[in-house]
Amino acid sequence: MAARPLDLDAGWQLHPQVSIRPERFGALLYHFGTRKLSFVTTPLLLRVVELLDSSRSARTACVEAGVAAEEMPTYVKALSTLAASSMICERKEIAA
Repeated sequence: MAARPLDLDAGWQLHPQVSIRPERFGALLYHFGTRKLSFVTTPLLLRVVELLDSSRSARTACVEAGVAAEEMPTYVKALSTLAASSMICERKEIAA
């Protein structure tokens, strides 16, 4: 089953129960709640994931990390997969 496409214009974050272990190829993500392990297969995707918390949107995180426009569909698919496995989650904005 394919992951639902991620809303690039929404704010996203690493799930609070997920730990990142950087590796030469990218990183391992471990979710302590679900006990799932995911692979981030490139350093650039790892950079995008690291920028999610501080970026206005997933699109902004991709741009800030240096994802080229023609690569964006690949990164949307990867982020969608991470969201489907609860490694990242949509950030809930707090009203001022």
